[in-house]
Amino acid sequence: MGFGDLQSADGLRLLNTFLADKSYIEGYRPTQGDVVVFEAVKKTPSNEFENALRWYNHIGSFSDAEKKKFQGERQSIDNYGRKPGQDRQEKHEFKSLSVNPAEKAKAAAADDDDVDLFGDENEEESEQTKQRLAAYAEKKAKKPAIVAKSTIVLDVKPWDDETNMEELERNVRSIELDGLLWGASRLVPLAYTIKKLQISCVVEDDKVGTDILEERIMEFEDQVQSVDIASFQKI
Repeated sequence: MGFGDLQSADGLRLLNTFLADKSYIEGYRPTQGDVVVFEAVKKTPSNEFENALRWYNHIGSFSDAEKKKFQGERQSIDNYGRKPGQDRQEKHEFKSLSVNPAEKAKAAAADDDDVDLFGDENEEESEQTKQRLAAYAEKKAKKPAIVAKSTIVLDVKPWDDETNMEELERNVRSIELDGLLWGASRLVPLAYTIKKLQISCVVEDDKVGTDILEERIMEFEDQVQSVDIASFQKI
């Protein structure tokens, strides 16, 4: 089934729906599947397809050399996306979850380590209940939290055309923060012979903000005139 013609509105709509709850075409990191679909899209999707646009900008921030290092094997474009019969399977799974409320409550109780919160208990049974509740709370606490991330593209402008841009980029990449991962970069003509450094990064929203990035980069005051946010996309 795949996405069909990804240069058409129908194809982009399928891709947009597919990416509503996903960051990548396959798994939790970019693969060759993302490259194949990216090449099939060919041009930036319109704002109407916000999920596809977010994904396209993110994959586009990687250089060709970096894309070649993505994991996985390239397959036909038809092998990516929602598979035939998947909709029916999901509907069947959803239907199977629609159980009687009483049965659902009974199953939930069984899943919670058979903790009996009702009925008369003696002192020994009460202590066992406390232990089970404590074990259950500890198990719940160990579940990994969802980490919100964003892709940011920064424009770093030098003072003049005499600024060593290679050294400037090295200085920017030397900034290390918990939750910060630097990505692809390029030099973009700014004015006359002056070029700006455009560099992408992925950050954990709870740990790294744009204000921290701007402040740290501006510390290289002999080289950096200003820092602007070129794009900001939630992953």
